[in-house]
Amino acid sequence: MHRTIFDTPGVNSAFRALSAAVLRLSGWKVEGHLPPEAAKCVIIAAPHTSNWDLPYTLMVAFVLNLNIHWMGKWQIFRAPFGGLMRWLGGIAVRRETSTNLVAASAQALVDAKGPVQLIVPPEGTRSKVRYWKTGFYYIALNAQVPIVLAYLDYPRKVGGLGPVFHPTGDIERDMRTIKAFYADIRGRNADQFDAQA
Repeated sequence: MHRTIFDTPGVNSAFRALSAAVLRLSGWKVEGHLPPEAAKCVIIAAPHTSNWDLPYTLMVAFVLNLNIHWMGKWQIFRAPFGGLMRWLGGIAVRRETSTNLVAASAQALVDAKGPVQLIVPPEGTRSKVRYWKTGFYYIALNAQVPIVLAYLDYPRKVGGLGPVFHPTGDIERDMRTIKAFYADIRGRNADQFDAQA
């Protein structure tokens, strides 16, 4: 995993204080914490319905003192912003050529020295989707790390970390359990997210 703002001493502390202040002034609260057994994990970022999800997710991650990397479509990594996006923890994904992405991501988690959290939006896009993508599940399963259920609930202005889930290999049952957690959580554009799909 490449170096990011989250593991840059000094800068990290400054952005943590700034993020806490911005969230507080805008009326947002942060809930939850990352337990020690989930220091290496896959974090679901849901619902993902707006461009605002990224800045809020980054601020919540700073407040919770996480060391995140996140997956985003390759277009947002084009010049002149590519270097900044990578420093903010971004990993460019080309969906049309990402056949090895699950195996590579799982291996990166295994090889990482120290705590690291990989954020994956299960919808794979801000647009309304019928079904969640399952890459996040197989990354966690292959890396033998837990899945942490993270959220941004815009009506309540609350973001944070929910339960820690250990995948069993029974994906149909596990996905029902995971999606049940998101049933009452609403994104910025709530009509674009269906936790039951």
